[in-house]
Amino acid sequence: MSKSLLLTALLALPLVTYAADGKKPTPQQEKMATCSKEASARQLKRDERNRFMSTCLSTKTAPAAPPAK
Repeated sequence: MSKSLLLTALLALPLVTYAADGKKPTPQQEKMATCSKEASARQLKRDERNRFMSTCLSTKTAPAAPPAK
């Protein structure tokens, strides 16, 4: 138990350090976050979400608005 806790802490340390640097996300990271939020809003799951994310990330424009239900 303590070994796994120690390992987890050691693996998380670089992530905490990176986040603490206050670096601005890259345009690709921002686009991925936007696409992910839209996929969540549409309540897409598994293969449907993967197809949407692939299409959304490959387009050069902002993602389209969700369809009206």
